[in-house]
Amino acid sequence: MKVIICGAGQVGWQIARHLSGEKNDVTVVDNNPDLVARATETLDVQGITGFASYPDVLDNAGARDADMVIAATHSDEVNMVTCQVAHSVFAVPRKIARLRAQSYLNAIYRDLYRQDHLPIDVVISPEREVAEAALRRLQAPTAFDTERFLNDRATLLGIALEEDCPVVNTPLRQLTDLFSTLSALVVGVRREGTLFAPEPNDQLFPGDQIYVFSETKDVNRTLEIFGKQVRRQDRVVILGGGNVGLAVAEALETRTDRVRAKIIELDRAVAERAADALERTVVLHGNGMDREILKEAGIGRADAVLAVTSDDKVNMLAAVRAHNMGCPMSICLVNDPSLVPLMDPLGIDAYINPRQTTVSSILRHIRHGRVRGVYSVGDAEAEVIEAQVLSTSPIAGQRIRDIDFPEGVLVGGILKGDTYVKPEGSTRIDEDDVVVMFAMSGDVPEVERLLQVSIDYF
Repeated sequence: MKVIICGAGQVGWQIARHLSGEKNDVTVVDNNPDLVARATETLDVQGITGFASYPDVLDNAGARDADMVIAATHSDEVNMVTCQVAHSVFAVPRKIARLRAQSYLNAIYRDLYRQDHLPIDVVISPEREVAEAALRRLQAPTAFDTERFLNDRATLLGIALEEDCPVVNTPLRQLTDLFSTLSALVVGVRREGTLFAPEPNDQLFPGDQIYVFSETKDVNRTLEIFGKQVRRQDRVVILGGGNVGLAVAEALETRTDRVRAKIIELDRAVAERAADALERTVVLHGNGMDREILKEAGIGRADAVLAVTSDDKVNMLAAVRAHNMGCPMSICLVNDPSLVPLMDPLGIDAYINPRQTTVSSILRHIRHGRVRGVYSVGDAEAEVIEAQVLSTSPIAGQRIRDIDFPEGVLVGGILKGDTYVKPEGSTRIDEDDVVVMFAMSGDVPEVERLLQVSIDYF
């Protein structure tokens, strides 16, 4: 597949890293020569310096025979024009654009733009993706990472193990015997900074960060087994009333289990806009770092604080202060991945990385065949892939124990019709089953071969 990625920032670089690693023909376009040089020097990609929306630049990037254009520059307008030029001048079959401005998104989601007027096949909104990720974190606040699969029947949980975890030093094989009715499976372990797919005899230790694939109905029990207290989130304080904070508050207002939310926003105009848009949520104008405004928001009685301002350091420091003032749970928005290692020492329970959520969303729309979902784990260290099994797939009709999976691949869950199945060695994978696999990044091409989905991506 020949792909042109417009924008060589964090998101564009990560997408290029994924696709070039899977032997696709990738060209990166950016008007910043340093970003283009970084991409060409670190990845197996070609680079073009120039404005992505210019027809001659797209022509030089190979748009005449490209299969896909991904427009992920920092400008919504450049992204939209790039897709228009790719469609009108070069007839590129598939166009994906990242758009941030709420006005554009509202118009697009109301279907005011028709395909022949604004030819974008998929619109990715980082802020909407982040808001959805924040809501998932609130539903499982003691997990540092969460994602849903199999029509929400299964959930991937990232859990940090502590000294009081009741199952540390226990081989994974024994967990199945100890909790035979639990539909959960450990598919990934990060130990001392290294992520790997565990084997049945591996043990878990305090300090490990594990990824567990669980049937959604067993999420609370899974968290308890791994030493996490499950508590209902009745009161939430949101720091930041911009698009992300507003979207989270609006979603909380629609939930049947009523959640009392309060927003703290520094910018008066933004605070007034949020107050006008919300019905039950209290909006306070002030600095989320200020102890008095946190007291006024009732931080000591809150079940969780969600810090989603545009400043990473403010988010982190405000979360630490909220913890010190009695809030038991903190979730931060962090754009800079170099700050993530500070989360644990600072006592921050979970974080949301906009780059990771956006990359996962774009990958979900790139993959084709019967691939229904893709989630990027960590710093593009692994992927969780959900796909329907084809009759021609090498794994169709085989028992899991008989399939020659790479060492870095584990089956996390299977949906047979409407029935969820926890995978075991004796489980047979049949045609039309929907499987979810955890795969280290280097093993993704082999997973696609086993699923027979690497021929087409759209």
